[in-house]
Amino acid sequence: MKVKDIMTREVISVRTDMRVGQIARVFRQHQLSGLPVVDLDGELVGVITELDMVKRHARPQMPAFLPLLGAYLPLGTKDYKESLRRITGVTAEDIMTTPVNTIGPDASIEDAATVMVSNRSNPLPVVDAAGRMVGIVSRTDILRVIEEMELHLEEEAAPETTS
Repeated sequence: MKVKDIMTREVISVRTDMRVGQIARVFRQHQLSGLPVVDLDGELVGVITELDMVKRHARPQMPAFLPLLGAYLPLGTKDYKESLRRITGVTAEDIMTTPVNTIGPDASIEDAATVMVSNRSNPLPVVDAAGRMVGIVSRTDILRVIEEMELHLEEEAAPETTS
């Protein structure tokens, strides 16, 4: 089975200039776990997940310090700056995750699952050879396939009753 067989073709996305409160409303109204972010030309530029939204209200992770010759050198300042950027962000562009992990419509479901797991990507935008977004696949889509496969196997394994 391929990604194009399970992807959602009618993709709900947000623009880079959409404010965080409006984005939260889209998440809630459509019960989504993630949203692609597109620029004014409709080009995919980022993804916002529920976790990105929640991170806005989390305390920033302070960088650790390494004592060296009587001085303290900060470690992990990139992560700290990134968390501050998200906390203070007011638009999609401010809080979105980039670069965007994507997959092609002809990729296998196993490939999609691998990208999702290895990159912690959910949802995963589906793009054609020209880089245009043609759909989106989520963990829920893959769970649906697993459920259908398991139910089918259970039905095949069930003993037939004769009357």
